Amino acid sequence: MREERASGRKRVGLIVPSPNTVMEPDLLRNLPPQVTLHTARMLVEGRLTIEAEERLLDEYMPKAAQEIGTMRPDVVIFGCTSAEALRGPDYAESLRQELAHTTGAPTVTVLSAVAEELRRLNAKRVAVLTPYSPEVNETIQRSLEEMGYQVVHMDGLDIRDGFGFAEVTPEEIVEYAREQMRGVEADCLFVSCANLRAVEALDDIREAVGIPVVTSIQAVIEEVGRVLNVPVGPPTAVAGGKE
Repeated sequence: MREERASGRKRVGLIVPSPNTVMEPDLLRNLPPQVTLHTARMLVEGRLTIEAEERLLDEYMPKAAQEIGTMRPDVVIFGCTSAEALRGPDYAESLRQELAHTTGAPTVTVLSAVAEELRRLNAKRVAVLTPYSPEVNETIQRSLEEMGYQVVHMDGLDIRDGFGFAEVTPEEIVEYAREQMRGVEADCLFVSCANLRAVEALDDIREAVGIPVVTSIQAVIEEVGRVLNVPVGPPTAVAGGKE
């Protein structure tokens, strides 16, 4: 333990739905070598429905948090945008506090990280693109509006299988954003989902839409960097277009 602390290593605990195959690689690519990543999974079988997310929160999240706490993390990430938004921002904040208490570490959730990025951008009018179904999109929009943002455009790919989110290619995400944002006036585009390969396409999305872009995973990476006081990628959301 003393050698690990002396070396400056930091441990990140990640809690994700079981079908997620994107967030771990994105974090590993964008966190510095002295930061190690350790994951617990919350079971999701079949379609990502409101009922499946209720079970994720009530049955599987507490066990995952307890497990992550045993590896003494320096920061914990709750990596599911749609589940966090399911019950609104007040619940999201109580979830963050519950995870911090259970794991003994400061906790970053997607909505808290996205809110920080939007604050840094001074964004009020937000367009939102997701891979979700309309019913899941409703919870995202409602949460953002309750947080004080005006959602000027909302669209989803209507993918019902959580594993399928990761099968959308970065090139397809760029084209989707370009098509959806034609004629939309917004301060920022939020691309939601912690199992979508939007970080890989971030520069190209920014170039395609011509406004600042925030993604679920990118916002988390930025916030983890601030919590741990370490340099991270990808480029900050404040820039629009390629850097």
